Amino acid sequence: MTYTTAIFYFFAAILVFAGLRVITARNPVHAALFLVLAFFTAAGLWMLLEAEFLAITLVLVYVGAVMVLFLFVVMMLDINLDKLREGFWDYLPLAGFVSVLLVIEMALILGSRHFGLEVMGTPAPHAADYSNTKELGRLLYTDYVYAFELAAVILLVAIVAAIALTLRRRKDSKYIDPAEQVRVKRNDRLRIVKMQAVKKPVAGEGDA
Repeated sequence: MTYTTAIFYFFAAILVFAGLRVITARNPVHAALFLVLAFFTAAGLWMLLEAEFLAITLVLVYVGAVMVLFLFVVMMLDINLDKLREGFWDYLPLAGFVSVLLVIEMALILGSRHFGLEVMGTPAPHAADYSNTKELGRLLYTDYVYAFELAAVILLVAIVAAIALTLRRRKDSKYIDPAEQVRVKRNDRLRIVKMQAVKKPVAGEGDA
């Protein structure tokens, strides 16, 4: 076993362990931290494949931004863990069937026929002036340009749909226009009414 292979199996074992802990940890904060560990380990595997740009992007975008946001949201929300676990055993058979189906599909796709060492061997070392960022951009805009544009359109539709769902007008929502609040005058909100003073009779005063 070579030095690179040993490092690969080390990172792969940590990645599998972190992925299992993400779905088995009872505390959402612990699950998010294990997901951060999984991202760091995946970045290490990409470094072994000389994909430094993808590795640093995974760390900066997902670990530095997305997971920090997840942690803030999870820690600020008052999540009832007991209520969250209700109905777990009811959905277990369906979840187990879907999991087995996914494992079979991944085994068929990621098997030795398509991703074996005979088909995809160890990448050849590149020169010092090699830029995988330039190579990635060339592949995205030449060989995979249609798939890249299709993914961009799908993400754009998802963003528009999320904004439309957020900005929908509901009957039970209270909306206040800030421009109308700025233009409001004292006479629009306050009305002074003059009334004569009325003295309330004291109990027992009339009897005397």
